[in-house]
Amino acid sequence: WQPGRRSHNSGHTNAFTLAASVQPVMILKIIYKPISKKHLIVLIILVITMGFLDNLFSKERPNNFEKFLPIQKSHKEQWEIYMTNIDNKIGSIIVDIGLREIAPIQELPNIIWITLKMNNPRDNGLTSSKEDEPLTDIENKLVTSITSNFKSIYVGRTVSDGNIDLYFYLGDTLQYDIAISKIMTSFPTYSFEFGSSEDKHWEVYLDFLYPAPEQMQSIENRHIVEELEKNGDKLIKPRAVDHWIYFKDANDREIFQSKIKHEGFSTVNVEFDKTLGKLPYKLHIRRIDKVDWNIVDQYTIHLWRLAGECNGEYDGWETQVLKD
Repeated sequence: WQPGRRSHNSGHTNAFTLAASVQPVMILKIIYKPISKKHLIVLIILVITMGFLDNLFSKERPNNFEKFLPIQKSHKEQWEIYMTNIDNKIGSIIVDIGLREIAPIQELPNIIWITLKMNNPRDNGLTSSKEDEPLTDIENKLVTSITSNFKSIYVGRTVSDGNIDLYFYLGDTLQYDIAISKIMTSFPTYSFEFGSSEDKHWEVYLDFLYPAPEQMQSIENRHIVEELEKNGDKLIKPRAVDHWIYFKDANDREIFQSKIKHEGFSTVNVEFDKTLGKLPYKLHIRRIDKVDWNIVDQYTIHLWRLAGECNGEYDGWETQVLKD
């Protein structure tokens, strides 16, 4: 199996249902009776006039109707999860990294957050299986309500220290608190808080929720491990794992090699390729390793950090599927 970071393009997508806006319909009971052309013209004029008056005097459609329409998403959703530390405590973040291509969205300059207090968190502060169902139900209802009734978009959530925080960007925050409270009345056993602030540069999304490069490497590792499992690999047997690192010059590459000299890696290939642009000095190394997610993270992130110290770039790993 060879994903290769430069060609890797998989991701998990969540879709949330947006409530449709339905216009009121007038139903007329019509009794067929032959009419003249003159009467037909009068009838058509009458129908058009009724439609105009309906639009003019209707109380069903507010003047600021447009702001309640869901924002038209112009990106491909790509939901990812990764582990991290939040305020020095273990946590997880689920975020739509596909939004990075269009963030910040100027018409959504405000952020709101909703904090749900878990009733039965695990000892480490993360969610337990006992609460998966009710917490998922709360999240789905809040997401559907806010994205349906406000010009908004759901960008991600964090889980840490017994709390779940949901994050949305909105155009107008008027009455968002009423929408949240209305949903939470159906879940009286859960305490919650919420707040809002201006964040026109989307700093919460870009600087907090969005994964750092090292965390992105962990996400890519998970993708590869999941593909191995899908192909029948039980991830038990150690096997050859290949790695590629690229450098600006031969000296940086040699420094990197000296740093891993006693770590059991063998050099498969050393090459210069001017078509690689700013990092034309390639290094291909190999070592026998296990490939479950936690272990892969340990040695790939180690190599990723070393490559950075040597002005290089770690470009990913490759291994074979072992089904027995």
